[in-house]
Amino acid sequence: MNFSEFGFTQGLTEGLEAMGYQEATPIQAAAIPMIQAGHDLIGCAQTGTGKTAAFLLPILDRLCRAQDAKPGTRALIIVPTRELAVQIDQQVEGLAYFINVTSKAVYGGNDGKQWDAQRNALDLGADILVATPGRLIQFLQLGMATLGSIETLVLDEADRMLDMGFFPDIERILKELHGRKQTLLFSATMPPEVKRLAEKILHQPEMISLAVSKPAERIKQQKTLLGASSKIPALVEFFAQRSDVKSAIIFAEKKTTVRELAIQLHRRGLQVVSIHSDLEQGEREQALQAFKAHEKRILVATDIVARGIDIEDVDLVVNFNVPQTAEAYVHRVGRTARAAQSGEALTLVSADDAEALRQVEAHLGAPIPSITLERVTPYTNDDHRGKRSTPPQRRGGGGSQGHHASPQRHQGKPSDHHHGKPRPANRPSHKKANTPSHGTTKRSE
Repeated sequence: MNFSEFGFTQGLTEGLEAMGYQEATPIQAAAIPMIQAGHDLIGCAQTGTGKTAAFLLPILDRLCRAQDAKPGTRALIIVPTRELAVQIDQQVEGLAYFINVTSKAVYGGNDGKQWDAQRNALDLGADILVATPGRLIQFLQLGMATLGSIETLVLDEADRMLDMGFFPDIERILKELHGRKQTLLFSATMPPEVKRLAEKILHQPEMISLAVSKPAERIKQQKTLLGASSKIPALVEFFAQRSDVKSAIIFAEKKTTVRELAIQLHRRGLQVVSIHSDLEQGEREQALQAFKAHEKRILVATDIVARGIDIEDVDLVVNFNVPQTAEAYVHRVGRTARAAQSGEALTLVSADDAEALRQVEAHLGAPIPSITLERVTPYTNDDHRGKRSTPPQRRGGGGSQGHHASPQRHQGKPSDHHHGKPRPANRPSHKKANTPSHGTTKRSE
């Protein structure tokens, strides 16, 4: 389905063309007409399917058609992380390039200037507010925000917000909303708690559920079987051999693992930055900018990056551990092979990962090809089944690329901010950030 078939305003259509949007993804083709018709909606779709544009486009179109509306914030988008808030705000700015719709991202941090800028945006009444629950609650408690004019509420990454313990904050925010409003809930998975929330706050919602897809065929997936204590030496050896890998993300489950892994790799001479919830917002942004600018070769992160950050030109994704669900595996490896490029995914498998690996491979429909890294002692198939045996001493080896379902098409996003009326064609680019230090512990989000 072509975007021209949705009947968007001319300015919004021009923004779509400028960003390279042509054919709608399945979630967009299904959700946009329902949102345009005013229905509440539950959308179950994984990251990378285009769901952000699925709700932004009809919201922007509606705002553009009602320029005579009273001043005030009319659309509220609640998200679990600061990174996702910034990303959605950037996408709003790109899509709204030729229309007079304003937006503002509101999220936590200790920067006084940031606080003032967010407060000013609330005072002026940005048309669209993209907010993390904690910071929005702060502004509400201080009487600096009013939500009485909200016409559309979006809860994005609802399952992630559940995992992070934000539901009490969401219930607090919902009490500030008045009157009939359109509510849209999007989630990669639909656990019972999310279903109960949807039943509580949505009115006769439409339901769209897209099955978790398999990784793109362009991703060369491989695994290596080794003891847990060999994982860091294996990574050091791997990156020493693979000079062609210019940009890699290493995912780990826990922030403590991320912090220690980044320190250990840095001590062994690798160019690495890390992102986890113990870092301040400025440190996280600095780390991301250094990685995006290729000032650092490796980014070590928790799944916060897999669920909400769009980073292009990633050559390799490494799973330091096997993710606990197939959905998490797809989210992680989907950070590479974007924008019609190819990429690699390497999963480090120890004996403790056996059950998680079984679930992932069951979803993929085939075993992930196995390789053996040079000068790293693997464990055997008996170990993989939970039975200890003497590791073999073989060296070398390789694997072939697995074949899976068709890839998702990557749609563009803007690279800078601007608010308000149409902007000039030439806009300055961001400066590269300074390289952050490693292992700094700050307060949790």
